[in-house]
Amino acid sequence: MRAIRISQWGGPEVLEYVEDAPMPEPGPDQHLVRVSRAGINFADTHARDNSYLAPYELPLTPGAEVAGKTEDGKRVAGLLATGGYAEYAAVPKAAAFPIPFGVTDAQALALLIQGLTAWHLYRTSAHLAEGESVVVHAAAGGVGSLAVQLGKAFGARVIATASSEEKRALALELGADAAVDVTREDLTDALIEANGGKRVDVVLEMVGGRVFDSSLRALAPFGRLVTYGMASREPTKRVDPGALMRHSSAVIGFWLAHCFKRPREMLAEPLEDLFERVAGGTLRVVEGTVYPLSEARRAHEDLKARRTTGKLSLDPG
Repeated sequence: MRAIRISQWGGPEVLEYVEDAPMPEPGPDQHLVRVSRAGINFADTHARDNSYLAPYELPLTPGAEVAGKTEDGKRVAGLLATGGYAEYAAVPKAAAFPIPFGVTDAQALALLIQGLTAWHLYRTSAHLAEGESVVVHAAAGGVGSLAVQLGKAFGARVIATASSEEKRALALELGADAAVDVTREDLTDALIEANGGKRVDVVLEMVGGRVFDSSLRALAPFGRLVTYGMASREPTKRVDPGALMRHSSAVIGFWLAHCFKRPREMLAEPLEDLFERVAGGTLRVVEGTVYPLSEARRAHEDLKARRTTGKLSLDPG
């Protein structure tokens, strides 16, 4: 079986393409899925150097989501702890979701981690209310491109940020009300200016470092910053509880893994909503580059260098 294997922690160079990996042996509560597409997520770069929220063990085949067919020919999209970067994957039955008619494998893959994350950032963590303003950082990425559209669908004013003019143009095309250059030194002022001179109600933040710090300063009273990543790998300043009290603001963390304990309520039901939106044409999946499995290393290099937009995936075929 073709797969990607990691034998030591490190950069993209540790992603080794092998053609003799052992086939997974699914247990009674798992499906054996022939993978048509394996999703690439920024969290995979942390898995590669063992710096993610949960520790990994070597040897490791990374990848937490796949789309493909079960042994009886059913199309599914599935979440798994590891093992997605391969021709076959053992997917827990509780985390394998039928792909409905009108939704492609590539679209379904984008909705698993990125789509569910965007949905929960609004509904579970930020409790976004109609008429509020929201800042979506990395708005051309997998989560961000979906969050821009969902924010509009949920009745918010959406301020997108991105690092290039091309990516900001994509965010505006997806429905953002304004787009801001995230590299600006005066990012706090730029976000407030983009919101008509008013501080913002919600920020969806996955960059870390100065972007986190600037975003926190842009919050209105009762504003919420939801953090779900640290793509820059830059540390943030210590959050002062007194400052939160003075501004009645909140910092909320989100990790999709906690939703796995309530798969029906927190995975299946939101995913059904997302599938319906895609099938009905009201939610667009921005499909990024599809890399051959053998080029997983290049995919990680492109992701690190911010050369990508939309949902990235690997094709084991």
